[in-house]
Amino acid sequence: MIDELEALRAEALEAVSGAPAQAELRDLEVKYLGKKGALTAILKGMGKLSAEERPTVGALANQVREALKGAIEGRRADLEAAAIEALCADPHFDASLPGPSPSAGSLHPVTTITEHIEDVFRAMGFYLLDYPEVEDDAHNFEGLNIPADHPARDMQDTFWLQDGHLLRTHTSPGQIRAMAEFAPPFRAIFPGRVFRYERLDASHEHTFHQVEGIMIDRDISVANLIHSMKTLLGAIFEREVTIRLRPGFFPFVEPGFELDIQCQVCAGEGCSVCKGSGWVELLPCGLIHPNVLRYGGLDPEEWSGWAFGLGLSRLVMMKYQIEDIRHLMGGDLRFNAQFRAG
Repeated sequence: MIDELEALRAEALEAVSGAPAQAELRDLEVKYLGKKGALTAILKGMGKLSAEERPTVGALANQVREALKGAIEGRRADLEAAAIEALCADPHFDASLPGPSPSAGSLHPVTTITEHIEDVFRAMGFYLLDYPEVEDDAHNFEGLNIPADHPARDMQDTFWLQDGHLLRTHTSPGQIRAMAEFAPPFRAIFPGRVFRYERLDASHEHTFHQVEGIMIDRDISVANLIHSMKTLLGAIFEREVTIRLRPGFFPFVEPGFELDIQCQVCAGEGCSVCKGSGWVELLPCGLIHPNVLRYGGLDPEEWSGWAFGLGLSRLVMMKYQIEDIRHLMGGDLRFNAQFRAG
């Protein structure tokens, strides 16, 4: 094995010293020092050596490895210096010209809209809160008037964890946590990611974003809710948008409503985002159900409130006319570059 290592050292050093370019040098580094390289192949025979032989062979193997690393680094520096020298000798090269400008980063559109919404609600006196993405059944379902046998659970395919916890299916558990944390009257929003085991298409993702809002006070009415929603949408779109309010069933509000927005991708003509209807469900909302108030430790005879769950990902799609929700979590930097300021 000692002879094999010495032969490998001689062969590799000669090959490295004659490498004509960086690409060939990288190939040689992999050939001799890679996980499946020649040195590793030789060392696999260490198990066959006696206890007396192993220290000598191991020390030699380390010497060979260090010698090859040093030779590769030295040859790499020589090649880089030669490339710079060749560039300087080029009559068309002008060292006084500015180099390439560094590429500026950009905020993700979800981040941009989230910060905008936070600013709008802060101006209206709302707390900005953050709650766990991993929830328990009590906060995600039971406390929101969704018992174990409730059909609404079938509407939210859930990622369950082995310990009985789950990835929250909506930001609504924040309602229960906020009522336990703050004495009424108060108002708050809590944006964040939510997770549902859904089939992916142009308007559905397994990971998306919502913003939950809640206001607790005396004598809260639907008029208070509508005013706040119109203020929000007017601030986000910076113009008047067409909306409609229709009855909707959600266990944690009574009465409940669906606030739909005219599809901004197709201007209401019908497309894959709105499934040809011209409308996009954006903002389930309503007056908080008395059972939810009780679970949060409040007396529904004294306190009332409204709550909404804004589909933040869909709002971003409407704002920027994005035709497929999968772009938002796809990780393609070319998508983000479209939203770069300037």
